[in-house]
Parts: sequence; structure tokens; C-alpha cells
Amino acid sequence: MYLPYPVIEQLSDDQVMTWKTFFEGEGHERPRSVEEGIWRRTQVPANAEQSGWSEDASGRRRIVHYRYTYALDYTFPVPRLVLADLYLYVSFTAPDSEIHTYAEDLDGWLGQGRWRRGSTGRHHGDLVTTLTEYDTHPQDERADRTVSAGFRTLDVLITSEGYTVPRRLRNLPWDVLAGGIRIKEQRGAPAFAEDLSGLLSHLPFQVEVGCGTSIEAGIPPLHYLHEVYRVTARKDNALTQSHGFTLTPQADSLVREMLLDAPSKAESLTRMFAACFTAEPTGAHRALKALHTAGHMIGPVITHNFDVLAARAGLKEVFVRRYDQKIPPVPLLDQARALLVIGLHADRRSVQARARAKGMKIFYVDPEGLMENGTFEEYPIEGAREGDTIVRAEATPALQHLCKLLDVTF
Repeated sequence: MYLPYPVIEQLSDDQVMTWKTFFEGEGHERPRSVEEGIWRRTQVPANAEQSGWSEDASGRRRIVHYRYTYALDYTFPVPRLVLADLYLYVSFTAPDSEIHTYAEDLDGWLGQGRWRRGSTGRHHGDLVTTLTEYDTHPQDERADRTVSAGFRTLDVLITSEGYTVPRRLRNLPWDVLAGGIRIKEQRGAPAFAEDLSGLLSHLPFQVEVGCGTSIEAGIPPLHYLHEVYRVTARKDNALTQSHGFTLTPQADSLVREMLLDAPSKAESLTRMFAACFTAEPTGAHRALKALHTAGHMIGPVITHNFDVLAARAGLKEVFVRRYDQKIPPVPLLDQARALLVIGLHADRRSVQARARAKGMKIFYVDPEGLMENGTFEEYPIEGAREGDTIVRAEATPALQHLCKLLDVTF
């Protein structure tokens, strides 16, 4: 695989302007030309149903961390959106026998994929793969973390040629691991309403958005990434239970796919970013902009999304889907009387909890499910409480109706 890798072969003048205005350079709330994700999956009693934990099966661990840098490329007569740098790290901790077998598998895949040996690892085009085995991983020593007896760790690192891995990047997934597993919230007894008319008694309000607004814009839901990075077991994989964690090295196809055919896998790895870039703000984003201009909505959009659609609609964003801060700061304004949460399943960054502590009323707009293969799959809001109000609707019709109730032109 050679870099830069083309993600979109030909950009229009408008798309070039979008990139330069909203994605390129400094001055944003985050480096928007970078896509990053981390998953850490462990096998402990608290997640036994998903991890397969039992007295006889415990201690497996899988960590996935990726960080991709995108850029405009003018090598050809027309500008292209390209993947400029790639960093993909996968770490397995498992019984020695599984690691030994997996190491043999890796050596075979490197041979089949025609990765040549070099002084810094195995090379293919502009990519380098390094494999490192540990009796005790340095990061476990650093955290004084105990690993099950008879277990070893194998790290697979695939990067761009010459990529420098700074200490912060190397430590980041392990710092996230040290934060512990997330404990699911307990659903309370929220009220339900047909629309957001109840919000009129709690103006002005602030907004927190999740992937619901992105899905309405045609961007794949988050579980698309779970499939691409094999975070959960595939239904056709007999080695683990359906929808359970991918923990056994032999059950993970991510690294195998990269080693055997990196260019083909890269298409799926970059598809989410491409979808975010080509998406356009929806009626929901335009309604929020109109409500903000009218003074009913205040403050920036508190967003978990990296699609930049709220910013492209003319709103300021505060990005909270961060890994360097478990509970990132958010600007909850004293004059705000309510928090409107749109299309967000769980309060992972404690935004809603902090809003409740300030005495803000919580409203949700969420259909509490989504269509998959022609079937509506329920996806309830995890931590809605007594005193909260849920409007089971998609964002665009709910927000446009709110504009009508407030006599706001959108």
C-alpha cells in the first residue's frame, strides 16, 4: 500500500473550500484532519455476558487504537482527499498457547502479503509492521497491573514509513484502559411527550448531540466502526458468541485483513471519514442555527460527533468525544435552564449529570432505536431519569416543529 492513499479521487471547488475552512489548520476545537479511535476490551466478571468470562476463562484483553491523518493532495491535475499517515495498533493478552499460535499465523500472513524484511520491521509499500511479544507488557508494569498466570501479550503496530510514535500516543490507549470499564447507567422513569412544547417553559436551552444527527445526514452509525475494527464478534464467526467482544486472537480478522490486502482494507477504514466530509448539514442543524440566532438556544453545540456538521451550519462546537480527558470540561451556562440531548444513547462524558446538578431540565429527542435491514431495532436511552422528558422522534421533524412553536424561521 502506497501513501498518500486516495479517499476521494476528485474534489469539487466547493469541497476544497469546505476542507480549507472547516477541516484544515489550527484554531478549531480539535485537529479535524485527524480521525482517532480507541477500544479496550477486557475479560472480567463485570462484563461476563459480552466477554465470556468464567472461572475457567478470564484475563484476555484486546486493545485497538487508530489515528489517521488526512490531507488535500495536488499531485494530479485535480485535488484529492487522501490518507496521508496511518497508525494502527492492536494488542492482545491471552494464554501463551494462543499467542504462540497467533504469532505463527502472523508470520504466515506477512509472507502471503509479500511484506519484506527490513531493519525496522516488515515493509509493504509505504507501510511498516512490527510485532513485539512480552511476558509482562511494559504498560502493565507501568500501571502495576496484574496479568493472569500463563498469559503473554503480543503487540501489532502498522504505521506509515518513518512515522514517529510520540510517548503520549503510545500511552493513550493504556491510560484509557486504566480508567476502568464503563458501568452502564440505570434507567429511571422519564416522562414521554409528543413534541418539545414542554421546552418552551425552560428557555433558553443548550444542546448536546450524538450520532443521531449524523445518521440522519447519511453517515454510518457507530457500530459500523465496531464491525470494521472487529470490536464485537461477527455473526458468522463461530469462535465467539454473536455480539460478544472479540478477545481471542484467532477470532480477530482485522490484522489479517491488513496484512493480506492493506489497500482493500483501507477503503473500509477511511469510509467513515469520507462520509463525514461529503455529508451536508440537515434540517436539524439548520433549525438549531435558527434557534440559536433567535436566542432560544445558547452556547456552543456540545458534540460527540467528528462530522463537523454543526460548525458547517454556522454554530460553534465543543467536542467532548475525547480520550485524554475522561470527563472533559463543558460550558454549561448559568442562564441556561435546560439541556436538549439529541440522538445520544449514553451519558459517557457526564454532561447530562452535570447539567442536572446545575438544576437544568433534561429533554431528549431520540427515536430510541434505528432501522437495520428493514427491521426497527430498539436502542433505549440508557440513563434517562425521573424528571427528564423523552420525545421519541427524529431530530429534523422535532426541531423544525419546535421552531414553529417559537415562531422561528428556519
